[in-house]
Formats: sequence, C-alpha cells, structure tokens
Amino acid sequence: MSRIGKQPVVLPAGISAKVADGVVALKGPKGELALKVPETVEVSQEGATLTIARKGDDKQSRADHGTTRALLQNMLVGVKDGYSRDLEIQGVGFKASIAGKQLTMNVGYSHPVEYTVPEGVTVTVTDGTQLKVSGIDKQLVGQVGARIRSFRPPEPYKGKGVRYKDERVRRKAGKTVA
Repeated sequence: MSRIGKQPVVLPAGISAKVADGVVALKGPKGELALKVPETVEVSQEGATLTIARKGDDKQSRADHGTTRALLQNMLVGVKDGYSRDLEIQGVGFKASIAGKQLTMNVGYSHPVEYTVPEGVTVTVTDGTQLKVSGIDKQLVGQVGARIRSFRPPEPYKGKGVRYKDERVRRKAGKTVA
C-alpha cells in the first residue's frame, strides 16, 4: 500500500471540495483548481476529508494512488496559500521589466528577450534584477520560473545569468597563464 496514497487529504476551514464525474474541484481564498482523477483510482469525500483508494492492484494503479494524493495536496496548498518562486538576475547591465503580461529582459544578447506570462501566474520585478513568480498552480509556477531561467542560465565562470534565489552556482577556475 502506498504510504503517501493512504493518507487522507484534510480540508481546513475556508476550503471547499466537490467530487463529481472523476473530477475533483477545490475552491479557496486564492482561487479554484480542478484535477481529473485517473480511472485507476477513486476519490471519495466524507465531510472535510478526501480519501483516495485504488481500484486494482496493478502497477499503474499503485503509481496513480500516491501521485493523485500528492497532486490533491498541492492543489490544497495552492488555493489556500499559493506558490511562489524567486529568481535573480546577475550580470553587468542585465535587467528585467514587466508591462502588463509582457516580461522584457536584457540579459546580454543583442536584442531584448520578451516573454508573455501565461494566465494564472503573476510576475513582479523589483530593482530590475529580482523577479517573483507566483500563482496557485504549483506546476505552472515552476514551469514559468524554469522558462524564465532558461533564457540565460547562470554560467560557471563569472556566474552571470538568471538563477533561482536559493540556487548555488558551481564556479570554475578560468584560464591560467603558464
């Protein structure tokens, strides 16, 4: 039995859930999220508790059991508190600005890099070098953060580029004269 999957998801006050037709919808103060449950597992609601049970004992059912529970827990945290990812830009002349949903970054190329922020995610820029990606969908927040980082990943010699706030860049020694 899955150690993660057999734990129930307890809904705190202010969060409501609706289970119907293989879809679980959670609604909270930050917004609303829905998850289509795989056919190999079954979600039932008793009061303020969601219980996940698998229909069979095959490999796919066992895999979906814990995954579905983890996704529901992530949705619960998202509609209650939300998720955020902090990024920072390092390098001389490197900066970012945002206008509406359009993020513009000058990160050492001959042209500015423009990125349209998808719905459900907000990006804020402070100091021109500090970015904060926030939203209620954990997967989407992580994906947008990774996409912004991919425009100029940190390089190992000087450390220039876009990095996560808590990321440690492994530095290499440069060339030495013999």
